[in-house]
Amino acid sequence: MKIAQVTPLYEAVPPKLYGGTERVVAHLTDALVDLGHEVTLFASADARTRARLIPVRDQAIRLDPRPLKSDLAAHMTLLATVLDHAGEFDLIHFHTDMIHFPFFARHAGRTVTTLHGRLDLTDLAPVYARWSDFALVSISDDQRRPMPFANWQATVHHGMPAELYEFSPRSEGYLAFLGRISPEKRPDRAIQIATALDRPLKIAAKVDAADTVYWETVIQPMIADNPLVEFVGEISDGQKSAFLGGAEALLFPIDWPEPFGLVMIEAMACGTPVVAFRCGSTPEIIADGLTGFLVDTMDEAIAAAGRAHRLDRAQIRAQFERRFSATAMARRYLDVYANMLARRPFAETLIESPAPTARLRPRLADTIAQRGLRPTPPAGLPEPAADLHFG
Repeated sequence: MKIAQVTPLYEAVPPKLYGGTERVVAHLTDALVDLGHEVTLFASADARTRARLIPVRDQAIRLDPRPLKSDLAAHMTLLATVLDHAGEFDLIHFHTDMIHFPFFARHAGRTVTTLHGRLDLTDLAPVYARWSDFALVSISDDQRRPMPFANWQATVHHGMPAELYEFSPRSEGYLAFLGRISPEKRPDRAIQIATALDRPLKIAAKVDAADTVYWETVIQPMIADNPLVEFVGEISDGQKSAFLGGAEALLFPIDWPEPFGLVMIEAMACGTPVVAFRCGSTPEIIADGLTGFLVDTMDEAIAAAGRAHRLDRAQIRAQFERRFSATAMARRYLDVYANMLARRPFAETLIESPAPTARLRPRLADTIAQRGLRPTPPAGLPEPAADLHFG
């Protein structure tokens, strides 16, 4: 199958430091290539991928040191470039929220859009009601709750390459917080949990400009006055195995409807249990009592963090490999793609493109026979059914 992956331009693919959506797109793209598909990635030029890369900006926006930048202009160029090449693909997979809807309104049936963010913002519902022809994929069932009317095709949980994370059979005795310093991520709760247990806490997180006041007035004073807490700052993928693998537990004390939470499966990949507040996607990701603990109160969180060392780290890693590997994610998306292609009329024309080589799409049966919508993977790869939910 010929597939286009279209990513936001805020971070490199994969990100050099913090970043969720672009990291998922990187791993999905490479996994699809490994499964035998022809994949083209539209991203910034600093992307690292096994797919064909069509660069649309010289570098990702966030770490670009130039002071004057236009996010909107960059993404308009991205979408125009995708449209120029659209006739080359069987299917275009967008990860750009809803910004592509007006550009591709005539071709919605040839696209899949994964929504990576929260959906309870005031202005979102009218957009998804107006452009209801676009097929949507959620990253958790909970993410859908604000918009049950939307054109949902499936829920596909994120996945990561198993080889990227080293399993750690034992911890070094500290608790960990990894992510972003912001009120909804509740690093203040993590500090309180560690303090109550008299346990060291390492915080690896970025501070966005929008959260500077929260950092300076709430979190920084809590760290300065607490010898148990070490602020590490942002870390790269290459540093995560040591950071997460050395932790007795990852604290995930969120206070918002988290659509997924990549850090939870990153911790699981290292064999580290997760103590998560029951909010957003966490009940779908954490197997309570197996890969971590779900809690509702601070007292429960303190107690859970205190007994997290009793969980079997090898079983936690095994659960990650079964449910959250990049290959498992890619195979689930291939099921979504196949369902989309199966609905099209035979001999359907490709998306109109400025290129003069427009051609007719072959019959779907020929496409399946010649290219293979689901190539047979090597023995031992996980089955996709457990975390793929259609409709």
